[in-house]
Amino acid sequence: MIVAGSDGCGCTDIKGYLSCEQCGDLRNKEDRGIKLPRQLGRGPSSFIPVEEILQEGTERAQRQLFIEAFVSTGRVDNITMVMGLHPEYLASFWKTQYLLLHLDGPLPYHKRHYIAIMAAARHQCSYLVGFHVAEFLKVGGNPGWLQGLHCAPQKLRNLNEINKILAHRPWLITKEHIEALLKTGENSWSLAELIQALVLLTHYHSLASFVFGCGINLETDQESGHAFQPPSPRSCDSSPASEDGVSGSSGKDAMQEVEVLMARMKLLQECQLEEEGVTQEEMETRFELEKTESLLVAPSVDVAEHTLPPNVLRFVEDPEFGYKDFTRKGEQAPPTFRAQDYSWEDHGYSLINRLYPDMGQLLDEKFQVVYNLTYNTIAMHSGVDTTTLRRAIWNYVHCVFGIRYDDYDYGEVNQLLERSLKVYIKTVACYPEKATKRMYTHFWRHFKHSEKVHVNLLLLEARMQAALLYALRAITRYMT
Repeated sequence: MIVAGSDGCGCTDIKGYLSCEQCGDLRNKEDRGIKLPRQLGRGPSSFIPVEEILQEGTERAQRQLFIEAFVSTGRVDNITMVMGLHPEYLASFWKTQYLLLHLDGPLPYHKRHYIAIMAAARHQCSYLVGFHVAEFLKVGGNPGWLQGLHCAPQKLRNLNEINKILAHRPWLITKEHIEALLKTGENSWSLAELIQALVLLTHYHSLASFVFGCGINLETDQESGHAFQPPSPRSCDSSPASEDGVSGSSGKDAMQEVEVLMARMKLLQECQLEEEGVTQEEMETRFELEKTESLLVAPSVDVAEHTLPPNVLRFVEDPEFGYKDFTRKGEQAPPTFRAQDYSWEDHGYSLINRLYPDMGQLLDEKFQVVYNLTYNTIAMHSGVDTTTLRRAIWNYVHCVFGIRYDDYDYGEVNQLLERSLKVYIKTVACYPEKATKRMYTHFWRHFKHSEKVHVNLLLLEARMQAALLYALRAITRYMT
């Protein structure tokens, strides 16, 4: 249970924050002029005010999930706290991750955590790398492997190529990549081992997107979770107006954006009932147009390049390899992945379930939960059917990874997703380490934080499914 400090200091008796007594002791030391390190950011996220997450009226289901996490692991981590804004999804996510890391499977536990480290490192995600370094050691992993990828067994190092491709350009995966890992030899992988490794890689690539997209702070016990941070003029300016950018005239603009979106959704729903005569050629043209326009959607040039911290860099080979637009003018583009030719429902699900029992079912449940998750609200409106909006976000993520649905009108994407939202989606899905708080606050300025977290959950799962489809298609081609 989450309990606020009695003196109003905001301390909690869960998730590793200081108790009120400890907090008071630190304040006394600070009063005596002793410099103390303090947590960078306040609460689980640097984008979301802690009050939005630790609400007194927290739903019963959310509280129960936090209690279960605390009992089983001794803590409620920051990812759980933010995902807890959507308890139904969090429950499904947990079941999948628990099977992936802790239940019977072809890979030993320490190797599962090492693969998670390799995946998270591709996106420079110190949070996930640090977390799984600790877990790797807890389950008896060899500390020598943590000196860098070059110190890991050759069998794990052989995953590096498919790891970087899955993380950045999954459409490049071929049956030859699969064959190279499965070929007979001292360091060969079994098909069952490889399936679990691929699920681990795609899970943690996508979870890195969530960490950066929601501004998840390092835990207090992680390296750099505490640091000396001198006060600055910007850190003092924490009013809602300055954080959300919806004061004055911009607030009116933000409200108008909500009304425009509502009107477009209603119009599209009405058109779908009336309009059935769009040809396949027209649908394909609209997809190609959206795919080409996505080339123009990129973070602004003022986004600073990150320097890889040493604790992450040691697990990365070929750090310059990153996302490259699926379609570039003047370059030979790979063929579009038609979902009707190889879909999750008809192909991927059964293949995973056959080679990694129960995982297909849990992944399918997780995809369904997030795709259908709705509270029938948008900003200040209730009783709203958000199906078209959720579908547009999901299909746009797949579009930037080159996946097309023959029965979807991609004209809806342009109708429903404003440019600032497209920039955010593409950044978080394709190069999440470049996501900024400004991007987060700039789209849907009058929406609740829980709704923006919902967008991130859609991004996480759509990205994971897209990468899995490419990998599973390569395996199917290898097997046939």
